[in-house]
Amino acid sequence: MRLMLKRSVGALALTLLISLPFPALATLNIVATTASLGMLANEVGGDQVSVTVLAAPDRDAHYLDARPSFMAALRRADVLLEVGAGLEEGWLPAAQRGAANPAVNSGRDTHFVSANILPLRRSITMDGPNVGHVHAEGNPHFNVDPLRMATLGEALARRLAQLDPEHAEDYRSRADVLARALRDEAKELAAGVAEQRIVVYHEDLDYLEEWLPVNVVGYLEPAPGIPPGARHLRELVDELQGTAGRVLYANFQPARGAEFLQRYLAWPASSVPLEPQTPTLEGYLTLMRTWVDALEAR
Repeated sequence: MRLMLKRSVGALALTLLISLPFPALATLNIVATTASLGMLANEVGGDQVSVTVLAAPDRDAHYLDARPSFMAALRRADVLLEVGAGLEEGWLPAAQRGAANPAVNSGRDTHFVSANILPLRRSITMDGPNVGHVHAEGNPHFNVDPLRMATLGEALARRLAQLDPEHAEDYRSRADVLARALRDEAKELAAGVAEQRIVVYHEDLDYLEEWLPVNVVGYLEPAPGIPPGARHLRELVDELQGTAGRVLYANFQPARGAEFLQRYLAWPASSVPLEPQTPTLEGYLTLMRTWVDALEAR
């Protein structure tokens, strides 16, 4: 009798425990390779996701190591967000292998390759003497274009809705809010920028042309991935002598080439970040304003 009573009390306690409301838990653990993709995951996923970003915002995502911490994050991931088009090819495949998690393997619905969703600018490495250096599939630095980021957020919402149908409407609604904010901010910022010519270090800032009235007229690198040398810099000066413009380069790139053009062309030179400091909408909007401020700096 006593045993039956204990069993009844235990069953009642279990029933009450199951019926109690629990705090909402994230349903999808998302790993993003860059802060820009982490921003999309956070803004579209909301409370339904937890997000880990692999590449620090001040690092060149081309050149990272497949750290044990990357493998550990990928081992726990439900979804992997990758830029693609070769940007992470030097380290991400090794991290995926080390993670031994089928969810992050190529070809799975849980592996979201952003470059496969968007139209990419044709890379300068796809033609002429620069063929085969990097970016053979197109320019992967579309995170500099908020219009493409808006489109990508909408595509991510569709993928998350497929993986988590219960929250499909939430994902779509948040993606709509995100896309509208990015497009409105891009339009407002572009209206205040004067048309101008720019030289950039690598083709990582080329996508500024997609939403701002700027024209990329040269690169500090003689070829992608090759540091600027004296001969190439002198050729740039000779080509651009007597014209007005400015030089932009990423904050992880060396300043020497930009300073050379600043000295001999009197073009203002500015170092800018390529990724938001925080993977949030506000962090990305701040990044957009930083690019525009650099175009207006004296």
